[in-house]
Amino acid sequence: MFEWKKLGKIFTPQAVQGPAWLSEFAQAPSSLLFDDFVRIYFSCRPPADDQGQYVSRSAFVDLDRTDLPKVRAVAAEPILALGGLGEFDEFGTYPVSVIRTGEDVRAYYAGWTRCESVPFNVAIGMAVSRDNGRTFKKVGSGPILPYSPDEPFVMSGPKVRIYGGVWYLWYIAGRKWKVVDGRAEPVYKIRMATSDDGFRWVKLHRDLIESRVEEDEAQASPDVIFANGKYHMFFCYRHSCHYRSKEKGYRIGYASSTNLLDWVRDDTKAGIDVSEHGWDSEMISYPHVFEVDGRTYLAYLGNQVGREGFGLAELQGLLA
Repeated sequence: MFEWKKLGKIFTPQAVQGPAWLSEFAQAPSSLLFDDFVRIYFSCRPPADDQGQYVSRSAFVDLDRTDLPKVRAVAAEPILALGGLGEFDEFGTYPVSVIRTGEDVRAYYAGWTRCESVPFNVAIGMAVSRDNGRTFKKVGSGPILPYSPDEPFVMSGPKVRIYGGVWYLWYIAGRKWKVVDGRAEPVYKIRMATSDDGFRWVKLHRDLIESRVEEDEAQASPDVIFANGKYHMFFCYRHSCHYRSKEKGYRIGYASSTNLLDWVRDDTKAGIDVSEHGWDSEMISYPHVFEVDGRTYLAYLGNQVGREGFGLAELQGLLA
């Protein structure tokens, strides 16, 4: 089992004074390293409108590289504009995963649109920053990873890495909608696509991680890091029904692979769970693993899927 030392909740959106678009939530953290700070991207929301509808925006917070719990700066504006009328990202950009490539920074993100029979649909887009990751502009009006015959809806949760000169994009794809107490709830599984350039993607067309708690287990936020001769995936999972609770809410899982195609799931090794009390006592989700100056950190969400911010944990020992 891995051992993570929790460093506490690092960023609370409700503590930021001023911008209405940054009212609550700091979801799906993703890191970008700079010389003297670590930029953590996240997705947030303004208050709901008169019909109870939300939009989701993406922003960042800069943490001191030598003292990660110390916040140095918060984005003054969203990093990416919402899409235009009828576009796939008209109502939200969540989550986002960033990566450097040459002098640019690319962001792979999920764009949200609203539906009538179900609450939403999602597809994956890409945007590019030429000001060192402060603002981004999407590469086109449509997604780079859209729905397809075997992935018909809810294409979300992108996490991007480059290994051996190959681009890898892990994401989730919807399997079904279930009506639970009159509310449509999505079921999604983890999948992968590869690319030579980060623009044109080839899907693997199969689920990567076996289900454990039930057949309709929903899996999200697959983040992969290479260490000590193998690939380590941290992800989160939940029950398909009544998951807005401690008993059936999100938990962090773990799987390993030597070839990025075949994964062995062993959640007992994840090494992190809900706390007895406090901001992460009911659920823990959306893990992101990153390395800074020889140390390995896990950024994650707590109760209500990050409504009150994200936290950090530091690995004690090695990923092996």
